[in-house]
Amino acid sequence: METSIFKNKTLFITGGTGSFGNAVLRRFITTDIKEIRIFSRDEKKQDDMRHEYQAKYPQYFEKLKFYIGDVREIQSIQNAIYGTDYVFHGAALKQVPSCEFFPVEAIKTNVLGTENLLTAAIEAGVKKVICLSTDKAAYPVNAMGTSKAMMEKVAVAKSRTVPQEKTSICCTRYGNVLCSRGSVVPLFISQLKQGHPMTITDPAMTRFIMSLEEAVDLVLFAFEHARTGDIMVQKAPACTIGDLAEATAEIFGVSHSFQVIGIRHGEKMYETLLTNEECANAVDMGNFFRVPCDRRDLNYDKYFRYGNTDRKNLDAFTSDNTERLGVGHVKERLLELAYIQEELQGWGH
Repeated sequence: METSIFKNKTLFITGGTGSFGNAVLRRFITTDIKEIRIFSRDEKKQDDMRHEYQAKYPQYFEKLKFYIGDVREIQSIQNAIYGTDYVFHGAALKQVPSCEFFPVEAIKTNVLGTENLLTAAIEAGVKKVICLSTDKAAYPVNAMGTSKAMMEKVAVAKSRTVPQEKTSICCTRYGNVLCSRGSVVPLFISQLKQGHPMTITDPAMTRFIMSLEEAVDLVLFAFEHARTGDIMVQKAPACTIGDLAEATAEIFGVSHSFQVIGIRHGEKMYETLLTNEECANAVDMGNFFRVPCDRRDLNYDKYFRYGNTDRKNLDAFTSDNTERLGVGHVKERLLELAYIQEELQGWGH
């Protein structure tokens, strides 16, 4: 990507202390971008991040600015977003169990928080907003996925209220990010270190897999190519949970055992990145799909009177019918990650 697109621009990242925010920082802090604003509610994580980047990038650290706030409070966003050119919206409640037990909290952050962020961005004249979503938003079966599905609906609806030339709004939807905070591979490694069995829900369960760098690539592709109201999806490969656990164990070269604990509440055997209904309108862009929003106006009579007789009959794009990676290819993917390399060094490999 040409860094000139971000030259002398200010980027605002909500949930910026998370795995995605750190990946974006590593990608951009040494470029000709003018300023990167980290917006989040956890002062401890911000302080840790401040010290880390001050040590790693002393000559670029002045570009980095930290703002305490919460997307649930629109005023805290308004106080931080002025003068911003672009927004990557990553703030969310992402853990399936916590959202399942506290669904209203998921609504407050994921749905109403997104509405607040978009309202503040439009008021501040932000040029582009990219909202980060998840495969769990497609055919959702849990509160986290349902709240993210509503987040997408909020973003698409909001995109209709403002001209693209003023503020362009789109979503990216992606699957499991390997070794991100709260993901399963760090859990597997922790269990191996302690000599405990690796807990697997179901060895045949499939999940899309991608690296944090690929997640950033998807957002940047959307930044360059998406039209307002679009949902952008990367054609990610998948693997079974059994193969992912096996690959992790082989990398660390320790004897291991598996404990199958069974599928948990709110989980699917496979995830969906594009629904059957979305496939009917999706635009194939090579390594990505673009799902354009319904551009009909608010004349509801058209909704009841006109449909689409040319609908394409396509399957959904799922972790069961995408490219399937075996243990060997999963190992290759894992070994490319800095997190795995650091863990291996800790093991003396």
